[in-house]
Amino acid sequence: MAAGVMRRVSGGCRYGRFSSSFSSGGGERARSRFCPPAGSRTDWIGPPDKRSNLRPVIFYVPPHESPLERRLRELREETQAWNQSFWARQNTAFQREKEEFIYSRLKAKGLETRDETGQKVTLNAEEMADFYKDFLHKNFRKHMHYNRDWYKRNFAITFLMGQVALVRALRWLRRRTKDVGNQ
Repeated sequence: MAAGVMRRVSGGCRYGRFSSSFSSGGGERARSRFCPPAGSRTDWIGPPDKRSNLRPVIFYVPPHESPLERRLRELREETQAWNQSFWARQNTAFQREKEEFIYSRLKAKGLETRDETGQKVTLNAEEMADFYKDFLHKNFRKHMHYNRDWYKRNFAITFLMGQVALVRALRWLRRRTKDVGNQ
């Protein structure tokens, strides 16, 4: 298979050297059904992941990818997987803790999780505000470390993107100068 050519493989797709599977936080690999059409020459953004709510990206692999371009793409893929993993874990913990909070508050009031018509019983906005405040406070350090690492990764990606753009511009200028000299 030539780099940059997409083909389907066991439940996912392969686009160059990148498979559309990613770690969803619990160590298992999730498979996206999203797969760009064969012959595409651009990155593709898929539908939001059920756990992380982030849209996965399948990065285009050009046929003659330079080592610098490859480093950039691999860093972007690694950052995407890291981001997916963090938000899948965080959102799963949020949902679990929210359900536990609601259950404990309803139990303290002597209520069941469903009313007599079978409808789910909810708490009012003020009661839920207590949960949100506590959750954010409890996870403050985790979010602070995430933000710090996210900025580091994005700075590295931006720096590599600048290097790739500069190399491409210099290559274009050399070609153009060579073409003008041959006339």
